[in-house]
Amino acid sequence: MSNATEDKQEFTFQTEIAQLLKILSHSLYQNRDITIRELVSNASDALDKMRFLQLSDEKLRDEVPLAIHLEPDKENRVLTIRDNGIGMTREELVSNLGTIAHSGSLDFLNKLSGSAEKDLSLIGQFGVGFYSAFMLADRVEVLTRSYQEKTGWKWESAGTGSFSIEPAEELERGTQIRLYLKEDLDEFAEPLRLKTVIRKYSTFVPHPIHLEDEQLNDQRPIWVEPKSQLTDEQYEGFFQYLSHRHNEKPLWHLHLSADSPIQFHTILYCPETNFELLGFGRNEHGLHLCAKRILVQDDCRELLPEYLRFVYGIVDSADLPLNVSRQALQDDTVFLKIRKVLVKRVLDHLGKLAEQDADRYWKFYQQFGPVLREGVTQDFENRVRVAELMRLHSSQASEPDERTSLAEYVGRMKEDQKQIYYLCGTDLGSMGRSPNLEIFRKNDLEVLYLIDPLDEVILTNLGEYESKRLMSIDAADVELPESVKSTEEGGDDTDSAKSDLSPAGFQRVLELFRQALGDRVEEVRESKRLTDSPCCLVNPSGNVSAQLQRVIQMTNQDYEMSKRIFEINPRAALIKRLCDLSANPDHNQFVKDCGLQLFSNALLLEGMAPDTEELVDRIKGFMEELATKRSPIIT
Repeated sequence: MSNATEDKQEFTFQTEIAQLLKILSHSLYQNRDITIRELVSNASDALDKMRFLQLSDEKLRDEVPLAIHLEPDKENRVLTIRDNGIGMTREELVSNLGTIAHSGSLDFLNKLSGSAEKDLSLIGQFGVGFYSAFMLADRVEVLTRSYQEKTGWKWESAGTGSFSIEPAEELERGTQIRLYLKEDLDEFAEPLRLKTVIRKYSTFVPHPIHLEDEQLNDQRPIWVEPKSQLTDEQYEGFFQYLSHRHNEKPLWHLHLSADSPIQFHTILYCPETNFELLGFGRNEHGLHLCAKRILVQDDCRELLPEYLRFVYGIVDSADLPLNVSRQALQDDTVFLKIRKVLVKRVLDHLGKLAEQDADRYWKFYQQFGPVLREGVTQDFENRVRVAELMRLHSSQASEPDERTSLAEYVGRMKEDQKQIYYLCGTDLGSMGRSPNLEIFRKNDLEVLYLIDPLDEVILTNLGEYESKRLMSIDAADVELPESVKSTEEGGDDTDSAKSDLSPAGFQRVLELFRQALGDRVEEVRESKRLTDSPCCLVNPSGNVSAQLQRVIQMTNQDYEMSKRIFEINPRAALIKRLCDLSANPDHNQFVKDCGLQLFSNALLLEGMAPDTEELVDRIKGFMEELATKRSPIIT
């Protein structure tokens, strides 16, 4: 509807727009910066269209550079945002600024709940385009002249139910938006405040943004440029800009462009150092997310999974809406496709780096391996790929710092080996002395050493690799290759053949040990895995290692560690002697004390603390008994 008064006409807003403006004009929403972002984005679009027309029609070209100008008038509390883009005709003013046409306005209105508090919170999720101007201004003027016309137009509204349009003479091509600021928003006529907003949201707008003869967006959007035209120095400079690590070079970077099925450009960086390891706290930054070079989010953590949180970078897609909430991103099909591509390409790059430059990959893994490995438990789709990037200590390493991958381990396995063996412990030295290692060392079976309890959690979660079950060598259900079994058991796997290996009195020793240890252990039994040591501790099937249980106990004092199986080696010299002594009942207590001491020794070897007072008293008793059996020296 319109009402003509000479050359000025009054129009009534579309019902939905009137509803929208009522909300915006009374908005107390804190992030009013989005108004500047929206209007600058609109100006950039108008300039893009003008540039395209000038390229295709020589008559439209001129000497005036395409640019955006911010002109604050603090005295009169007016902010003008001006561009020399394509401008608008009268009909376009009515259509674009009077009805739902573009931006996120329609989505915004569709999500209105009727609750003032909830509806105001939606403003942060939808920039609602031009209409967000009424968050800052109680009156807005639009002065514009289309490239198609010689006459300009003035659009004006107080954000109520109507707007007016009238001719305006002597206008340059383009659009000026004048915001008559609300009384409490003088800050948006302050140059410093405007610079902060522009440099946060509009740094990469492809057209110059000027304020007081200064260009505010001087950082090149190098991610949209061909890789062949960029130098290492330019990549490094952009990394320092994004990360604020001004004296650091990136360890590696990825410059990617995709056109199908979705269009986006990105540059991803890995820094040289991990701030978490340096003690600066958890590194929770995200990537910069842009839509047509306009910043949507500066810490978008949803673009990459948590285990890739060390990556810096920027992602720019023309297929994403400028106004989108974090919650909406999680369900956005375009966004999810971008995320999937990014994860794949990062993992691909790390895989190639590990294969082609092992030293450089090791440098990376020392810094970010503890973070990267979390992906095995967080990312089911890529868990195997992440596991392949892990590097672990091995019993076959020639140097303490040497590490191996699961793929390398499998490549060295015996033909009939069905399990990947690992051992948990607190340090390489103690693990190297573990009695459980004896049969593996004797038969040249490689064992992975897990010093960090989290590695055990990760491998347990993985379960298997290349159809080989991951198994701790101190587990009750560890399985040796058939070739090893036959060698150790003389080719006969029957129970009678096994029992023949045990000396007379061995069952009596086991019984005395059981009586001494009571409920400290789940079981006392003969060992088939030991070759030299008299005993070892074994975890029952399905239990995690004692090391991991200790870690759990540190965080939960009510947690009770599971009982272990105490295995005894009948071929050990000490056990054979105890078998002989067990024939005489007078030696029963001594055999029991030996069982208790062997149990304490096994705990100590695993880094666990036995009952100290009991241990000291028992050793004292052994010493006193030994002293009484030695003859005094007669001189």
